[in-house]
Amino acid sequence: MEKYIEIIVNSYSGYFNYLKNEILVLKWDNYFYGLLAISLTVWLLEIVFPWRKNQAIFRKDFWLDLFYLFFNFFLLNLILLIALSNVTVQVIDDILAIFNWKLASVQLFSISALPKPLALLLFFLIADFLQWNIHRLLHVIPALWKVHKIHHSVKEMGFAAHFRYNWMEPIVYKSMLYIPIILMGGFNLNDVFVVHFITIAIGHLNHANLGWDYGFLKYIVNNPKMHIWHHSKIIPNKYGVNFGISLSLWDYVFKTNYIPNDGKNIEIGFEGENNFPKDFIGQELYPLKK
Repeated sequence: MEKYIEIIVNSYSGYFNYLKNEILVLKWDNYFYGLLAISLTVWLLEIVFPWRKNQAIFRKDFWLDLFYLFFNFFLLNLILLIALSNVTVQVIDDILAIFNWKLASVQLFSISALPKPLALLLFFLIADFLQWNIHRLLHVIPALWKVHKIHHSVKEMGFAAHFRYNWMEPIVYKSMLYIPIILMGGFNLNDVFVVHFITIAIGHLNHANLGWDYGFLKYIVNNPKMHIWHHSKIIPNKYGVNFGISLSLWDYVFKTNYIPNDGKNIEIGFEGENNFPKDFIGQELYPLKK
């Protein structure tokens, strides 16, 4: 137990120092300013090329979603996720040690052995497919849907809506991604950083007030015209459509794609949303209530 407590303490102090350096030191792979740069770029695109021209630049709940940006991408990592990640890795390592196994012995293959461009592409495809499946589970399993509802409480789409999700949601994603990623192994931190920023940029664009579908690439890359229907209040089935995170490919392959028209002015949300909390604290605590 002392070992795990030490990991948590070191995680907090290490992440705090990391975050401090990210804010104070400018470099090419700076996460803090990289996230701000992507957000500002997509916001400017919304302002210059608005799809819904009657939607305000500071749309409904803009400031709430902006607070979610800093909370989920920075504070939540400090409060919970970094320590949870480090403890989970240690727990898995300790379980393997019981059977005299090492982490390398359970890896199916090492992505690092492949040429870097192929390794990056493979990592991106596998991670996105896993997240597509997890996203479907968030809609299908009632307890997980209760967590995911926060994201669907957005009533006007804009880039910052990408950030509105409950603190439990990344725990679900990370927990389900750990084992497959461990089995693949060999990830370079800088490579993961590149893929992560690509997914953030695509996620921003998916939620932005932009009427783009990227032409023939719409069958591969998720886009605003497709993702708006994922948030539609009226859906053709019980659980939802268009579950793609970065790629739309999986929806077309598994027949969960749905774009009956351009979706420019559809109502988004979910049934019963009038009783859903409108404030940050109420939304964060919502999944814990009966």
